[in-house]
Amino acid sequence: MDLGLSGKIAIVTGGSDGLGKAAATRLAMEGAKVAIAARDQGRIDSAVAEIKAAAGGDDVIGISTDVTDEAQVVSMVDTVVSRWGGLDILVNNAGTSAAGKFEDIAIETWEYDIHLKVFGAIYCSRAALPHLKKSNAGRIINTTTWGGKATPGGTMPTSLSRAAGISLTKAMSKDYAADEILVNTVCVGVLKSGQTDRIFEAQKAANPSLTLEDFYGGIGSMVPLGRIGESEEVGDVIAFLASERASYVTGASINIDGGQSPVV
Repeated sequence: MDLGLSGKIAIVTGGSDGLGKAAATRLAMEGAKVAIAARDQGRIDSAVAEIKAAAGGDDVIGISTDVTDEAQVVSMVDTVVSRWGGLDILVNNAGTSAAGKFEDIAIETWEYDIHLKVFGAIYCSRAALPHLKKSNAGRIINTTTWGGKATPGGTMPTSLSRAAGISLTKAMSKDYAADEILVNTVCVGVLKSGQTDRIFEAQKAANPSLTLEDFYGGIGSMVPLGRIGESEEVGDVIAFLASERASYVTGASINIDGGQSPVV
């Protein structure tokens, strides 16, 4: 299926790893010009090389950006627009995993999580909107989690910040429908990613006999489909939402979780 993404210009935050890199790769493979934004320049450079190799093209760049700093976000967006002449797609994916019981969470953890995931998406969207309004195919796709819809215990502050991201998605979809900017969110479950790998390494340090296969198996046992998800499975859905094939989809929250969420 031709997604009609050839020549479109996209920014993917948190694009140096996991589902961000998977989404950037799929967009590039479909012919889009892609800028990935993340903080670690070494990981950015490595991801850019991998994406170029997979897509077979050179229209991929990486820009070191801390999305909690609005000035850096504005500079990043300006760099992309100056290079390619516009912007069509914004994927707000920057984030990290943080989960605990309410009373055990330090105020600094609350502040950082909300600043990264909520204000990061706000800063990026504000900087991108003037350019998306000029596009004939403006798209914003926010990465959230199913826990933002149906929150289990022990999942804060992530579940709270992701609930805010879902609300932001719905409100923006209505605010900018007249500008033909479609705003959607993917609510992800457990995936193979850099974050998951770091959790594995921490558990292996405490239990040296733990294998990656057993680790993934333990996670997969909690998923109705019986396995942990692949980042590419999310990247493909993000590319679809960014495409002409999703031209009548806005304000939607799509679960990509192997059936974990108890709600639609």
